[in-house]
Amino acid sequence: MAQSLEAGPDKSKQVDEVIGSAWRKSTRSIGNGQCVEAAILTDGRLAMRDSMDKSGPIFLFTQEEWHTFLKGIKGGGFESI
Repeated sequence: MAQSLEAGPDKSKQVDEVIGSAWRKSTRSIGNGQCVEAAILTDGRLAMRDSMDKSGPIFLFTQEEWHTFLKGIKGGGFESI
């Protein structure tokens, strides 16, 4: 389950790492305000945030969580949402 950086343990260390990360936005982003940015952290986790609210919450995913999420998207697992 994804962890919110705001609620996680050892918050200051995580915040420092995330601030220093290289954030990337999808090449499919069309600038309509509905985009996210992703950064890969040194421990292999993936951090995600709203590209329009860079000071807002950051969600952290393990590699396994992220791959499971992508598999669900590709398999149509979120069509009803």
